[in-house]
Amino acid sequence: MISVIIVNYNRKDLLRQCLDSIRGQDFKDVEVIVADNASSDGSIEMLAICYPEVKLMRNAGNLLFCKAQNQGIDTAKGNFILCLNSDVVLDKSYLKEVLSSIESGAEIGMVSGKILRSDKKILDSTGLFLGRNRKAVERGYGKNDNGQYNKPEYIFGTSGACAFLRKSMLMDIKDKNGYFDERFGMYYEDLDLCWRANKKGWKAYYNPKAIAYHVRGGTAVSANGAQGPIFPYIARGLKKRYILNRYRCMIKNDSLKGVLLNLPFILLYEIKIYCYLLGNFFLTRIKRHSII
Repeated sequence: MISVIIVNYNRKDLLRQCLDSIRGQDFKDVEVIVADNASSDGSIEMLAICYPEVKLMRNAGNLLFCKAQNQGIDTAKGNFILCLNSDVVLDKSYLKEVLSSIESGAEIGMVSGKILRSDKKILDSTGLFLGRNRKAVERGYGKNDNGQYNKPEYIFGTSGACAFLRKSMLMDIKDKNGYFDERFGMYYEDLDLCWRANKKGWKAYYNPKAIAYHVRGGTAVSANGAQGPIFPYIARGLKKRYILNRYRCMIKNDSLKGVLLNLPFILLYEIKIYCYLLGNFFLTRIKRHSII
């Protein structure tokens, strides 16, 4: 059995598309768990009427991604877990393809498919990698899909938006903060999980035949959908969390040797961050002064 876990918060429109794509899978031994973070947009009513097969977990407040996902994993009956964002739609063969990949080796604990944007032309992720600046790097992000990533191969990890995981691996790497570290809330939680798994000897695999489509930022998009060099798609109130979680991930997983070897790249990214913060500070002061 594959257990598909979806965290939802007021995205009924996206959730419906996501669930329809699961219903249409070639592989049928599936349980679907929706962990709802106190949605008020009719998501609960829609699930009851249109998707009675879904197991619903209702939270009294917004627990963010990590804690809600961990709830689902604890409840899941499957040997394999698909942690899925509600803004992802699966190709009909997705589950069959990722299952065949993870069963090809006992050391494989994570599988990524080819994740495209909703236009089906632009790549969103072909695997998660650890950047030398200690930033999470989605391979192929924003590039045209010209077949350059059509080779199956081992990778570092998988994006949390569509992460296929072996349950026994999750049990092995779980620590006092959960499978996904609940202190992170959201952002960098997938890199942290993949980094911990790598350190314990688990491997990740990429299968380009497993195709999914992602509305990038659909679950935490900024008000105007604007992109930026450091914080693409991230709503204003979540940028602080994004910055802090990178440091938390480094402190938790990195070694002194790793930091020293990559120090120039780390420092360059630090300069970018603090230039952004300084610029944002002065811009805010100017706006307040003009209002006064």
